[in-house]
Amino acid sequence: MLHRSRPSARAEELLARVADGDKEAFAGVYEAFSETVMGLACRILRDSAQAEEVTQDVMIEVWRTADRYDPARGSAKAWVLTLAHRRAVDRVRTAQASTQREQRATALLPDRDFDEVAETVLTHDEQRRLYHCLASLARQHRVPLVLAYYQGLTYLEVAQALTTPAGTVKSRMRAALQQLRACLEGDR
Repeated sequence: MLHRSRPSARAEELLARVADGDKEAFAGVYEAFSETVMGLACRILRDSAQAEEVTQDVMIEVWRTADRYDPARGSAKAWVLTLAHRRAVDRVRTAQASTQREQRATALLPDRDFDEVAETVLTHDEQRRLYHCLASLARQHRVPLVLAYYQGLTYLEVAQALTTPAGTVKSRMRAALQQLRACLEGDR
């Protein structure tokens, strides 16, 4: 009887080969994860052009840092999605910092007419607050939420992706949601 290897085992094998400089293995890793990375980046950034840039950056990072992947710490998919999440959140933080600089500069200018950029910033305040609060969560709480709410995974799928028991995932997500609620209510 022929046994098929589980998809994560294949991805782990490909990552090991990528760490050795195997370009064909990288093509397999790219094919396996680029759409998932793009989906996660789109959900976080809400801008497909920026999400494409983040996806390319993440895949380049996978190529360069595949030797840092440790299968004992989680699945290949979880590792790649963690890289993608970090990169996308960094992009959001950079945009927030830029927006805050613009707001400070605008506040220093007297009697300035209607500023479309400032108006857009105010319109997206809720989204920024959510990203800020999400970014303030510990990684063990943030990653399961991102996988569930932005990637659309179920508790069981999140548990599999993180190689963590489902009960632990549920507990962490419940705690994370409580922390998010407190953060969002505290920002008002």
